Amino acid sequence: MEKLDLAKTYKNYYSASTKPQVVEFEPISYVTIVGKGDPNGTTFANVTEALYTVAYGVKGFCKKAEQDFTVPKLEGQWWVDGDPRTALDVPREEWHWKLLIRMPVFVTEDLVEEARSAALAKKKELKIIADVGYETLHEGLCVQMLHVGPYATEPETLAQMEHFIAQEQLSYRGLHHEIYLSDPRKIDPAKMKTILRYPVQAIEVVVG
Repeated sequence: MEKLDLAKTYKNYYSASTKPQVVEFEPISYVTIVGKGDPNGTTFANVTEALYTVAYGVKGFCKKAEQDFTVPKLEGQWWVDGDPRTALDVPREEWHWKLLIRMPVFVTEDLVEEARSAALAKKKELKIIADVGYETLHEGLCVQMLHVGPYATEPETLAQMEHFIAQEQLSYRGLHHEIYLSDPRKIDPAKMKTILRYPVQAIEVVVG
């Protein structure tokens, strides 16, 4: 049985240039969980564990059905109340986030619910598993860029993206989206790779 590797199947989704680029994506399904607070805090760690627990539960059911797949990279959408681009200007405790892990097209909402129930039965102490859900997002047209370095230097990359978006007469249309290609526990922060992505739309020009 061949194992599906989403990163290899959808290379355009899990790769980006070190310069801003325009890309477009179809509707994509994920297991997701929403939270608020400092990403270095206990809540964020517990939420991440809950999300992965369900994702691997889904993988287990799929493997039994001879549809095994590699659980892909963690992703996150970030925002604060108001302008979604001002997260770095407010205390980290005020950050809102949605963590996501992409699922293969053959994974259904019912299967995710089954995996979530099984995970809750095994890890009764991790009650936040109950908040893991299934969601389909259609970001459509996006501008993205590969950020190389620690998370603290992301504003430098975001500034390049903002300049590009303005230059191309585009406007922001959705939440700041990150894909974590590197494990910060295993790599020098200077070498970490993160895809930064924003849904965009063309600016309407009114001719008077």
